[in-house]
Amino acid sequence: MPASGHLDPRLLRAFVTVAEELHFTRAAARLYVAQQALSRDVRRLERELGTDLFVRSTRQVALTIDGERLLPYARRVLDAQDALLAALGEARPLLVDLNYRDQVTARRVLHRARELAPDQELMARYESGLTGAAGELLAGRLDASFGRFAGLGPALRAGLEHQLVRYEPMAIVLPGDHPLASLEAVPLAALAGETVYAGAGNPRTTEWTDLARRLFDGHGIEVAPPVPLAVGDEEFQRIMAKLRNPILAVVDFPAMPGTIKRPLVDPVPLSPVSLVWRKGLVHPGFDALRRAACELSATEGWLRIPTDGWFSATDADVIHPSN
Repeated sequence: MPASGHLDPRLLRAFVTVAEELHFTRAAARLYVAQQALSRDVRRLERELGTDLFVRSTRQVALTIDGERLLPYARRVLDAQDALLAALGEARPLLVDLNYRDQVTARRVLHRARELAPDQELMARYESGLTGAAGELLAGRLDASFGRFAGLGPALRAGLEHQLVRYEPMAIVLPGDHPLASLEAVPLAALAGETVYAGAGNPRTTEWTDLARRLFDGHGIEVAPPVPLAVGDEEFQRIMAKLRNPILAVVDFPAMPGTIKRPLVDPVPLSPVSLVWRKGLVHPGFDALRRAACELSATEGWLRIPTDGWFSATDADVIHPSN
């Protein structure tokens, strides 16, 4: 029995699906998750229960005696959860934070989830950054958000779950008359000596500023100091035009008047974007959101890493834990 006396229903669902399929690949497809993530959930459940639930070989998967004992109980728990979801079906909308209005990755996931669950109400919110949204998630005022999960502090991560959706290539937004604007792509080394805006001083986007500092470290690139916090696109564009600093962004960042956006290369820096939610979230629309994220990650190749791709060691440790 786990020390907390609590079993995550998501782990039980992983177990039951593998038990029904006796095949991790087919079970992962049913749950719209990566096989690696499914295997990790089953191993976590086994650790929490202190017993092996499956006998695994290169050719087959079979239930152990303890696995057979657990299966009917796990099914009853999940049946009760499904009944609860059905009862709550019309209770309230699922509140999904997209960060900002033109965030392409999050918006596409939300739109696809609405197609998958047309009878559910999935409503967009805009919290600017994942750090700003994290407290709202934990307080139950938001259900899900998107962003760099590794950029949150350990105390915040402890109350949240995440699903990696995309390694989003990063870009630089330059004043139209900047010397580097004539390039089709900007090598990271070409930014040496520049002072680049990356949201410093904005308490809602500290995960982005942290990523910028990790990227710029050792390259002679400075993070621009805090500026007056702009609310709304028009004010942000006015402040940026006044300061004329290059802006660290992602390749899908919306166009701004008087600027040129160029992808960064040598290496290609990647911003890991996860779907993030509070532990224990129960809502009938949430499964559709996770399915949409998994589907788009696969069909759009969002999780492919370029040969010269870069993401920070901190992100690697959080996204791909050793156990």
